[in-house]
Amino acid sequence: MEKILNVKELLGDFSRGLFVERPNRFVGLVSVKGKIFKAHISDTGRLKELLIPETPVILANNERGKLDYKLVAVLNDGTWVFLNTSLHSKIAQKVIEKGLLGFIPEEIKREVKWRNSRIDFLVDGKFYIEVKGCNLEKRNICLFPDAPTARGRKHLEDLIELREKGFETAVLFLVFRKCECFKPHEVQDPKFAKTFKLALEKGVKFYAFKLSFCPESGWIYFEKEIALC
Repeated sequence: MEKILNVKELLGDFSRGLFVERPNRFVGLVSVKGKIFKAHISDTGRLKELLIPETPVILANNERGKLDYKLVAVLNDGTWVFLNTSLHSKIAQKVIEKGLLGFIPEEIKREVKWRNSRIDFLVDGKFYIEVKGCNLEKRNICLFPDAPTARGRKHLEDLIELREKGFETAVLFLVFRKCECFKPHEVQDPKFAKTFKLALEKGVKFYAFKLSFCPESGWIYFEKEIALC
């Protein structure tokens, strides 16, 4: 495994608790030492198979927000699943910088405007990369999305258009679940799945990296690349 990013250095020391319930998509109730607190959930996916009452969670203090904590990770099948999507961009940038896409970049620009969208990265002035987090797993297959995403489909359409204009383009999935392969979740969002297939046909590249999180050290690790099913 290769070290990618130490999130404890960004989030501060961690606390442990138990998940209680999710009143809305941004707020979770957690129990810490027998007391109930509110935690911010940055991952707006449904996460129904992960956010189960009495499930152990990792939390970081929320110094600047109105809620007590930030939800960092949840325990599932013996594995800590990292859920703080606010750090996905930083994780992805480290992945790119370390050459895991097959080359060492000279320049990385973040949040690059394209028409009425923003693409996560422009690398070396010619390679547009959009990053997505994937935390849904069924039958050893990782699936995206876990809820319909018009925004995700729009990003794929942007990558297709940029590819047709001669740029290199790619979608990069950060995966924290145990799975052997990846595919778009056609049942959940058939429009996204159709656009994903078209993107591959048009030459948009696909990457999915299996990552892991160690709450004791705070490190995010790269484990392996995941292929399409």
